[in-house]
Amino acid sequence: MEWFEITVDVALSDLEKAEAIANMTVPYGIYTEDYSELESEIESIAHVDLIDEELLKKDRDKAKIHIYLENGENPSEAVAFLRERLTAEKIDFSINLNSCEEDDWLNNWRQYFEPMEIGEKILINPSWYEHKDTDRVILDIDPGLSFGTGKHETTKLCLMMLEKYIFDGCTVLDVGTGSGILSIVALLLGAKSAFAVDIDPLAVKTAIDNAKLNKVSDRFTAVCGDLTDKVSGKYDIVVANIVADAIINLSKDVKKFMNDDSVYITSGIIDTRYDDVVSALSNDFEILNEYTENGWYCFCFKPLKN
Repeated sequence: MEWFEITVDVALSDLEKAEAIANMTVPYGIYTEDYSELESEIESIAHVDLIDEELLKKDRDKAKIHIYLENGENPSEAVAFLRERLTAEKIDFSINLNSCEEDDWLNNWRQYFEPMEIGEKILINPSWYEHKDTDRVILDIDPGLSFGTGKHETTKLCLMMLEKYIFDGCTVLDVGTGSGILSIVALLLGAKSAFAVDIDPLAVKTAIDNAKLNKVSDRFTAVCGDLTDKVSGKYDIVVANIVADAIINLSKDVKKFMNDDSVYITSGIIDTRYDDVVSALSNDFEILNEYTENGWYCFCFKPLKN
Protein backbone atom coordinates (compact mmCIF):
# COMPACT_ATOMS: atom_id res chain seq x y z
CA MET A 1 0.00 0.00 0.00
CA GLU A 2 1.30 3.45 -0.90
CA TRP A 3 1.18 6.31 1.61
CA PHE A 4 1.49 10.08 1.54
CA GLU A 5 3.65 11.57 4.25
CA ILE A 6 3.00 15.10 5.51
CA THR A 7 5.61 16.60 7.83
CA VAL A 8 5.02 19.67 9.97
CA ASP A 9 7.91 21.54 11.60
CA VAL A 10 7.08 23.65 14.66
CA ALA A 11 8.87 25.20 17.61
CA LEU A 12 9.12 22.94 20.62
CA SER A 13 7.02 25.39 22.64
CA ASP A 14 4.10 24.89 20.21
CA LEU A 15 4.41 21.11 19.91
CA GLU A 16 1.51 20.11 22.17
CA LYS A 17 -1.01 22.32 20.35
CA ALA A 18 0.36 21.32 16.94
CA GLU A 19 0.14 17.61 17.79
CA ALA A 20 -3.51 18.04 18.83
CA ILE A 21 -4.29 19.67 15.49
CA ALA A 22 -2.34 17.03 13.54
CA ASN A 23 -4.26 14.26 15.30
CA MET A 24 -7.48 15.69 13.87
CA THR A 25 -6.39 14.83 10.31
CA VAL A 26 -6.07 11.05 10.73
CA PRO A 27 -7.82 8.40 12.86
CA TYR A 28 -4.72 6.35 13.60
CA GLY A 29 -2.18 8.63 15.26
CA ILE A 30 0.95 10.52 14.32
CA TYR A 31 4.69 10.22 14.83
CA THR A 32 6.73 13.08 16.31
CA GLU A 33 10.47 13.70 16.18
CA ASP A 34 11.55 15.58 19.33
CA TYR A 35 15.26 15.64 20.17
CA SER A 36 15.09 18.17 23.00
CA GLU A 37 16.03 15.62 25.65
CA LEU A 38 18.09 13.32 23.48
CA GLU A 39 21.05 12.68 25.79
CA SER A 40 19.06 12.12 28.96
CA GLU A 41 16.57 9.80 27.26
CA ILE A 42 19.26 7.66 25.64
CA GLU A 43 21.16 7.47 28.91
CA SER A 44 18.07 6.37 30.82
CA ILE A 45 17.11 3.73 28.24
CA ALA A 46 20.43 2.40 26.95
CA HIS A 47 22.93 3.60 29.55
CA VAL A 48 25.41 4.73 26.90
CA ASP A 49 27.20 8.00 26.48
CA LEU A 50 28.13 7.62 22.80
CA ILE A 51 25.47 9.05 20.50
CA ASP A 52 25.46 9.01 16.72
CA GLU A 53 26.83 12.29 15.34
CA GLU A 54 23.85 12.74 13.02
CA LEU A 55 21.51 12.61 16.00
CA LEU A 56 23.56 15.20 17.82
CA LYS A 57 23.10 17.56 14.86
CA LYS A 58 19.30 17.47 15.17
CA ASP A 59 17.60 20.78 16.04
CA ARG A 60 16.77 20.73 19.76
CA ASP A 61 14.45 23.77 19.55
CA LYS A 62 12.07 22.35 16.94
CA ALA A 63 10.01 19.21 16.47
CA LYS A 64 8.81 17.44 13.33
CA ILE A 65 5.36 15.86 13.20
CA HIS A 66 4.80 13.07 10.67
CA ILE A 67 1.29 12.34 9.36
CA TYR A 68 0.60 9.43 7.00
CA LEU A 69 -2.35 9.26 4.60
CA GLU A 70 -3.38 6.23 2.59
CA ASN A 71 -3.10 6.53 -1.18
CA GLY A 72 -6.48 7.76 -2.41
CA GLU A 73 -6.99 10.16 0.46
CA ASN A 74 -6.95 13.85 -0.45
CA PRO A 75 -3.60 15.21 0.77
CA SER A 76 -4.51 18.78 -0.14
CA GLU A 77 -7.46 18.76 2.27
CA ALA A 78 -5.22 17.59 5.11
CA VAL A 79 -2.53 20.15 4.24
CA ALA A 80 -5.09 22.96 4.03
CA PHE A 81 -6.67 21.89 7.33
CA LEU A 82 -3.25 21.99 9.01
CA ARG A 83 -2.34 25.35 7.47
CA GLU A 84 -5.51 27.07 8.62
CA ARG A 85 -5.73 25.53 12.08
CA LEU A 86 -2.05 26.19 12.85
CA THR A 87 -2.37 29.75 11.56
CA ALA A 88 -5.47 30.31 13.71
CA GLU A 89 -3.49 29.18 16.76
CA LYS A 90 -0.69 31.62 15.80
CA ILE A 91 1.84 28.80 15.45
CA ASP A 92 4.83 29.30 13.15
CA PHE A 93 5.23 26.22 10.97
CA SER A 94 6.44 24.74 7.71
CA ILE A 95 4.77 21.84 5.89
CA ASN A 96 6.05 19.38 3.33
CA LEU A 97 4.20 16.63 1.47
CA ASN A 98 6.34 13.72 0.26
CA SER A 99 9.37 16.04 0.44
CA CYS A 100 7.79 18.14 -2.32
CA GLU A 101 7.61 21.90 -2.35
CA GLU A 102 4.28 23.72 -2.06
CA ASP A 103 4.07 24.33 -5.82
CA ASP A 104 4.13 20.57 -6.36
CA TRP A 105 1.17 20.02 -4.02
CA LEU A 106 -0.80 22.63 -5.92
CA ASN A 107 -0.14 20.85 -9.21
CA ASN A 108 -0.72 17.28 -8.02
CA TRP A 109 -3.60 17.24 -5.51
CA ARG A 110 -6.39 17.81 -8.00
CA GLN A 111 -6.56 14.12 -8.95
CA TYR A 112 -8.11 13.45 -5.54
CA PHE A 113 -10.89 16.04 -5.77
CA GLU A 114 -13.98 14.99 -7.74
CA PRO A 115 -17.58 16.28 -7.85
CA MET A 116 -19.49 15.50 -4.64
CA GLU A 117 -23.19 15.56 -3.80
CA ILE A 118 -23.81 16.82 -0.26
CA GLY A 119 -27.12 16.82 1.54
CA GLU A 120 -30.23 17.12 -0.61
CA LYS A 121 -29.47 20.25 -2.62
CA ILE A 122 -25.71 20.78 -3.04
CA LEU A 123 -23.19 19.63 -5.65
CA ILE A 124 -19.55 20.60 -5.09
CA ASN A 125 -17.90 20.81 -8.50
CA PRO A 126 -14.12 21.23 -8.98
CA SER A 127 -13.66 24.15 -11.34
CA TRP A 128 -11.86 22.00 -13.92
CA TYR A 129 -14.86 19.63 -14.34
CA GLU A 130 -17.73 20.31 -16.72
CA HIS A 131 -21.16 20.66 -15.16
CA LYS A 132 -23.39 17.60 -15.22
CA ASP A 133 -27.17 17.69 -15.51
CA THR A 134 -28.60 18.04 -12.02
CA ASP A 135 -31.33 19.81 -10.07
CA ARG A 136 -28.85 20.58 -7.30
CA VAL A 137 -27.23 23.93 -6.62
CA ILE A 138 -23.76 23.72 -8.17
CA LEU A 139 -20.78 25.27 -6.41
CA ASP A 140 -17.72 25.57 -8.66
CA ILE A 141 -14.65 25.68 -6.46
CA ASP A 142 -10.89 25.74 -6.70
CA PRO A 143 -9.74 25.57 -3.07
CA GLY A 144 -6.04 25.82 -3.86
CA LEU A 145 -4.29 25.48 -0.51
CA SER A 146 -7.20 26.75 1.58
CA PHE A 147 -9.27 24.36 3.67
CA GLY A 148 -12.72 23.48 2.39
CA THR A 149 -13.49 21.16 -0.50
CA GLY A 150 -16.46 19.54 1.23
CA LYS A 151 -14.76 16.19 1.63
CA HIS A 152 -13.65 16.70 5.22
CA GLU A 153 -16.39 15.85 7.72
CA THR A 154 -16.31 19.29 9.35
CA THR A 155 -17.12 21.05 6.08
CA LYS A 156 -19.63 18.46 4.92
CA LEU A 157 -21.60 18.61 8.18
CA CYS A 158 -21.59 22.41 8.08
CA LEU A 159 -22.94 22.42 4.53
CA MET A 160 -25.72 20.03 5.50
CA MET A 161 -26.63 22.22 8.47
CA LEU A 162 -26.58 25.38 6.35
CA GLU A 163 -28.84 23.70 3.80
CA LYS A 164 -31.38 23.15 6.58
CA TYR A 165 -31.38 26.71 7.97
CA ILE A 166 -30.66 29.02 5.01
CA PHE A 167 -33.68 31.01 3.87
CA ASP A 168 -34.21 33.47 1.03
CA GLY A 169 -32.88 36.91 1.84
CA CYS A 170 -30.94 35.98 4.98
CA THR A 171 -27.57 37.47 5.90
CA VAL A 172 -24.58 35.28 6.78
CA LEU A 173 -21.41 35.77 8.85
CA ASP A 174 -18.74 33.14 8.11
CA VAL A 175 -15.87 33.04 10.65
CA GLY A 176 -12.84 31.07 9.47
CA THR A 177 -14.04 30.99 5.87
CA GLY A 178 -11.13 29.07 4.32
CA SER A 179 -11.92 28.52 0.63
CA GLY A 180 -15.20 30.44 1.04
CA ILE A 181 -17.23 27.29 0.45
CA LEU A 182 -19.80 27.89 3.23
CA SER A 183 -20.50 31.53 2.35
CA ILE A 184 -20.77 30.86 -1.35
CA VAL A 185 -23.10 27.88 -0.92
CA ALA A 186 -25.25 30.03 1.37
CA LEU A 187 -25.49 32.67 -1.36
CA LEU A 188 -26.31 30.08 -4.01
CA LEU A 189 -29.07 28.72 -1.73
CA GLY A 190 -30.69 32.15 -1.46
CA ALA A 191 -28.84 34.24 1.12
CA LYS A 192 -28.84 37.96 0.40
CA SER A 193 -25.26 38.61 1.52
CA ALA A 194 -22.30 36.95 3.22
CA PHE A 195 -19.46 38.53 5.21
CA ALA A 196 -16.47 36.20 5.60
CA VAL A 197 -13.40 36.43 7.84
CA ASP A 198 -10.20 34.41 7.97
CA ILE A 199 -6.89 34.91 9.74
CA ASP A 200 -4.99 33.60 6.69
CA PRO A 201 -4.54 36.10 3.81
CA LEU A 202 -4.21 33.22 1.32
CA ALA A 203 -7.62 31.92 2.40
CA VAL A 204 -9.19 35.36 1.95
CA LYS A 205 -7.77 35.64 -1.58
CA THR A 206 -8.97 32.13 -2.44
CA ALA A 207 -12.46 32.85 -1.09
CA ILE A 208 -12.73 36.04 -3.15
CA ASP A 209 -11.61 34.20 -6.28
CA ASN A 210 -14.18 31.44 -5.67
CA ALA A 211 -16.94 34.02 -5.20
CA LYS A 212 -16.05 35.49 -8.60
CA LEU A 213 -16.01 32.01 -10.13
CA ASN A 214 -19.58 31.48 -8.91
CA LYS A 215 -20.75 34.97 -9.91
CA VAL A 216 -21.73 36.00 -6.36
CA SER A 217 -18.92 38.46 -5.63
CA ASP A 218 -21.39 41.38 -5.61
CA ARG A 219 -22.98 39.85 -2.48
CA PHE A 220 -19.79 38.53 -0.88
CA THR A 221 -17.21 40.31 1.28
CA ALA A 222 -14.08 38.66 2.70
CA VAL A 223 -11.56 40.28 5.03
CA CYS A 224 -8.47 39.18 6.91
CA GLY A 225 -9.05 39.25 10.67
CA ASP A 226 -8.97 37.31 13.91
CA LEU A 227 -12.44 35.93 14.72
CA THR A 228 -14.80 38.97 14.88
CA ASP A 229 -12.31 41.84 15.27
CA LYS A 230 -13.29 43.16 11.80
CA VAL A 231 -17.01 42.40 12.07
CA SER A 232 -19.91 44.80 12.62
CA GLY A 233 -23.69 44.61 12.26
CA LYS A 234 -26.07 41.72 12.90
CA TYR A 235 -26.64 38.54 10.91
CA ASP A 236 -29.36 35.92 10.55
CA ILE A 237 -26.88 33.03 10.39
CA VAL A 238 -23.40 32.85 11.91
CA VAL A 239 -21.28 29.89 10.85
CA ALA A 240 -17.84 28.94 12.19
CA ASN A 241 -15.96 25.85 11.00
CA ILE A 242 -12.93 26.21 13.27
CA VAL A 243 -11.31 24.42 16.23
CA ALA A 244 -13.07 23.92 19.56
CA ASP A 245 -11.03 26.46 21.51
CA ALA A 246 -11.63 29.13 18.88
CA ILE A 247 -15.36 28.36 18.92
CA ILE A 248 -15.42 28.75 22.70
CA ASN A 249 -13.61 32.12 22.44
CA LEU A 250 -15.83 33.30 19.58
CA SER A 251 -18.97 32.34 21.47
CA LYS A 252 -18.24 34.78 24.30
CA ASP A 253 -19.07 37.75 22.05
CA VAL A 254 -20.88 36.35 19.04
CA LYS A 255 -24.40 37.12 20.34
CA LYS A 256 -23.86 40.83 19.70
CA PHE A 257 -23.70 40.00 15.98
CA MET A 258 -26.93 37.98 16.08
CA ASN A 259 -30.63 38.81 16.01
CA ASP A 260 -32.94 37.22 18.58
CA ASP A 261 -34.02 34.57 16.08
CA SER A 262 -30.58 34.01 14.50
CA VAL A 263 -28.86 30.63 14.45
CA TYR A 264 -25.23 29.89 15.24
CA ILE A 265 -23.72 26.92 13.35
CA THR A 266 -20.41 25.56 14.63
CA SER A 267 -18.25 22.76 13.30
CA GLY A 268 -14.69 21.49 13.57
CA ILE A 269 -15.40 19.87 16.95
CA ILE A 270 -13.82 16.48 17.58
CA ASP A 271 -15.72 14.11 19.88
CA THR A 272 -13.22 14.53 22.72
CA ARG A 273 -14.13 18.24 22.88
CA TYR A 274 -17.91 17.76 22.65
CA ASP A 275 -18.54 18.33 26.36
CA ASP A 276 -16.16 21.32 26.50
CA VAL A 277 -18.00 23.16 23.73
CA VAL A 278 -21.51 22.33 24.94
CA SER A 279 -20.63 23.33 28.51
CA ALA A 280 -18.98 26.60 27.45
CA LEU A 281 -22.03 27.67 25.40
CA SER A 282 -24.77 26.39 27.71
CA ASN A 283 -25.34 29.70 29.55
CA ASP A 284 -26.00 31.65 26.34
CA PHE A 285 -27.27 29.11 23.80
CA GLU A 286 -29.51 26.09 23.43
CA ILE A 287 -28.85 23.30 20.93
CA LEU A 288 -31.37 23.21 18.09
CA ASN A 289 -29.68 20.43 16.12
CA GLU A 290 -26.49 18.43 15.86
CA TYR A 291 -24.92 16.25 13.17
CA THR A 292 -22.01 13.86 13.59
CA GLU A 293 -19.76 11.80 11.34
CA ASN A 294 -16.56 9.87 12.09
CA GLY A 295 -16.08 11.51 15.47
CA TRP A 296 -16.71 15.08 14.28
CA TYR A 297 -19.65 17.23 15.41
CA CYS A 298 -21.56 20.16 13.97
CA PHE A 299 -24.07 22.06 16.10
CA CYS A 300 -26.80 24.54 15.40
CA PHE A 301 -27.34 26.80 18.42
CA LYS A 302 -30.04 29.36 19.17
CA PRO A 303 -29.40 32.27 21.58
CA LEU A 304 -31.19 32.06 24.90
CA LYS A 305 -33.47 34.97 25.69
CA ASN A 306 -32.05 37.33 28.34
